[in-house]
Amino acid sequence: MSHIVIRSVNTARAQRVSVPGGRTVLTAHGKQPVSAAVAVGPLGVEGDEQADPTVHGGRGKAVYAYPHEHYAFWKTVRSQARVQLWDEDPAPGMMGENLTITGLLETHAWIGDRLRFANCTLAISEPRMPCGKFDAVMGFKQASKMMVQSGFCGFYLSVTIEGTLQAGEEAEVVPGPRQVTIAEAFRSRAGRQHLR
Repeated sequence: MSHIVIRSVNTARAQRVSVPGGRTVLTAHGKQPVSAAVAVGPLGVEGDEQADPTVHGGRGKAVYAYPHEHYAFWKTVRSQARVQLWDEDPAPGMMGENLTITGLLETHAWIGDRLRFANCTLAISEPRMPCGKFDAVMGFKQASKMMVQSGFCGFYLSVTIEGTLQAGEEAEVVPGPRQVTIAEAFRSRAGRQHLR
């Protein structure tokens, strides 16, 4: 059984940011850690926004979780792309996630499994697909392709029991039907998408 822990709960309001090429995009990607317990409702984490609700958010994608285990990979590829220093550690929320977690990777995250925290229960719903802004906010043109090749996509969760979440909390996994993992669903969808 995995030992799943929230390393950080992260939120952001949508804002315009400058990206390579001299343009700006509206994004809530640059999420920042919240120190106290945060309320979680059917549409997500209190104080958080999505810039484009057509691809992010909603009941099925209320909360986005990302495994901290993948941060070393992104640190390496972003350093190679010269958009961060080699000795610079990525900040929690770098991937645009609400929950930076340890102990649950896409290969063991089954769609329909529930994560039962002390005051809130979330259900694993679907993989995150890189949107058109992902390359821009990550700072290099191959970021989407790297996510697809690595399978390091993270996953969305729906809120089955509203409550609160806080850094340091652990989750108990309540198994669902266990038919498809996030990794399998991501590979299937990514194979049908035409990423630039």
